[in-house]
Amino acid sequence: MKEKSSQTATRLLNLYRAAHAIDGTWRTVNVVFIAETDAFVLEEMKKLPCGEKLARHIENLQSGKTPMGSIARELMPYGGMMEVSVTDNDDIPIGMSESDLESLARALNDFKPDQQHLDAIKNLPAVQQFGDRWLAGIRVSVSDRPDLLEKWRAVSQADAAFSLWERGSNILSWTPTERTRAEVQADLPEYETYLPMFGESGREMLGKLRNFISSV
Repeated sequence: MKEKSSQTATRLLNLYRAAHAIDGTWRTVNVVFIAETDAFVLEEMKKLPCGEKLARHIENLQSGKTPMGSIARELMPYGGMMEVSVTDNDDIPIGMSESDLESLARALNDFKPDQQHLDAIKNLPAVQQFGDRWLAGIRVSVSDRPDLLEKWRAVSQADAAFSLWERGSNILSWTPTERTRAEVQADLPEYETYLPMFGESGREMLGKLRNFISSV
């Protein structure tokens, strides 16, 4: 029973980490979490890196505290750095003026994945109206414009990349511990996805993070 529960816990944790890329996102994966989790799975899950967060999320689903199409922001994988999904209980103002849409379209057409262009996007009034939910707010607002939606994904990826760069830089300045080693190991797929965007310096940081994992 313990071995089977451990395998299920690991599989659900992998699903949790990939939720941002799954059609239906949280509504889809939450159904699986509820169907396949019992007390034994929760026990094994809490032993895994980042498993405690997923276990809390599932317990919130089971109690009804979290709606089936949602997740508490503090329990999002990777600290919410991946593309943010809009959930059933989000209070996001939808729509924007024609002038705001035009300015956003111009910025997206000129966008390059560097800090200067990312800051320019964030400073647009059309973006700032959404506050810290800017990624999700714009994604909803341009959902009927496939051309802009695809360009917005590039902005989301750039934001994730710069966030991971900053986080990786901070971690490498710390004294390695078992806890930070486990966190880096859990997030390594994301580092491997985004750090190569920074060329040689990104690959160098990725190598340092891999060494960080084995340094304890």
